[in-house]
Amino acid sequence: MQVSVDRDRCCSSGMCVSNAPAVFDQDDRDSLVMLRQTVLLPEQFADVRLAAELCPGRAITVTGDGPARTGA
Repeated sequence: MQVSVDRDRCCSSGMCVSNAPAVFDQDDRDSLVMLRQTVLLPEQFADVRLAAELCPGRAITVTGDGPARTGA
């Protein structure tokens, strides 16, 4: 699974931080979403998907069903 954020779409609701605080944070300067980590643990997948679903600005994109693949 991979997660990315689009800060231009973020409306600073904080739903991402509420649902997956280990993965998302809000910038102290503008309160926009920031990724705290890019490698997700399987136990975080459901929370990250929920955060993406609940994001009012649709600023979070989740791709893939499993862990992110690295290398060839």
